[in-house]
Amino acid sequence: WISPLAAPPGFLRGEDNLLRVLAVPRERDPLHRMPVGQQVGLIAIDFATRRRMRINGSLVNGDNAGMTVLIDQAYGNCPRHIHRRDLNVSAIATTPLVNVSRTTELAPAAQAMVAASDTFFLGTTHPVRGSDASHRGGPAGFVRVDSSKQLWWPDYLGNNMFNSFGNLAVDDEAALLFINFITGATLHMSGTAQVEWTRPGAIGDDGGMGRRVAFSVGATVALGFAPGER
Repeated sequence: WISPLAAPPGFLRGEDNLLRVLAVPRERDPLHRMPVGQQVGLIAIDFATRRRMRINGSLVNGDNAGMTVLIDQAYGNCPRHIHRRDLNVSAIATTPLVNVSRTTELAPAAQAMVAASDTFFLGTTHPVRGSDASHRGGPAGFVRVDSSKQLWWPDYLGNNMFNSFGNLAVDDEAALLFINFITGATLHMSGTAQVEWTRPGAIGDDGGMGRRVAFSVGATVALGFAPGER
């Protein structure tokens, strides 16, 4: 799974090879109270300045107030494809006590959210090197929904590091996160993903890279959707 953490500036504190995170996944989030000792991947983004940094390591401590990550890798990425926006931090950080839906496919409201999004987050893992979280951005509608169990998105020119693609080459497990940045509603998915090669410039090859990622839905968690939307 991949989940959002949002708080006022200063909630991330680097101390040598440790990262103190003064926030936790909200109640009923699939990563709420995740056990320590596992490998984790984080991406920190300041949407106002379009700055981002990826941090991978191990979760060594955690309670109801925060978490501590032992850092293995930390590196910055360029601002490419990040949409500048002001976040409703309180909405994203507030615990939703109602309107939680757990399914094995995308409901109509979830499909609509995906089809309208210009941003999502991708979680991948490697059996030896650990977990990784990355950002994907494009024009609204760049993620296509083929059915309640299948979606895909075109690849765009990025930093040429291919962290996510490298992970998927050896482990096809993946997680997606879509966020309504106004209301704080979140859509989490876990499943599998494969890189597919196409002819450059083919229909749907928006980035002209000749490749796309197809995702198969295994499970979903929707938090904070309005009644009747799920």
